[in-house]
Amino acid sequence: MGALVDLPLDTPDGCAQQQRQYLTFRVQQDMYAVASRYVREILEYDQVTQVPMMPSLVRGVINLRGAIVPIIDLADRFGHGLSALGARTCIVIVEILDEDETHLMGALVDAVSAVVEIEADALRQAPAFGSRVRSEFIEDMARLDERFITLLRMEQVLSVEQIAAMAGLRNESLSPAADVR
Repeated sequence: MGALVDLPLDTPDGCAQQQRQYLTFRVQQDMYAVASRYVREILEYDQVTQVPMMPSLVRGVINLRGAIVPIIDLADRFGHGLSALGARTCIVIVEILDEDETHLMGALVDAVSAVVEIEADALRQAPAFGSRVRSEFIEDMARLDERFITLLRMEQVLSVEQIAAMAGLRNESLSPAADVR
């Protein structure tokens, strides 16, 4: 698995500029963006190691320089079924802070588009209805080149606690029932 892009952690102009930079990508027919402060790198999709008894949205894990990184299928996380793997399929490695602990997570996306700067006046509050993803996943909407892009709240989309709970529920439902005689 080779890195396509290594995004800088700091910019010369400081954090304020970095917070306006977003990595845009496609999941099925929809365009999304994530603040570049979360993104560590982008990898070509190669092969992942499947983990037994995980929910389908956990496509598996990869070894990234000694760290085991779970790969979450964003299409499945958004309730649209598994992503079809193609030539442009990528894994976006993001860093999530969860209760004073930092986790590396991989987001499986159909294609990465670009890093864009989005000005504050282009941001719009997401409508309370009509989105193809859960409202707690949405930070804002942004108007970019005559179309809207959904800006994701990655600490919700890739919530370690929520995904672990889903795995626990799946494991409980697959456990053999107690033998009652």
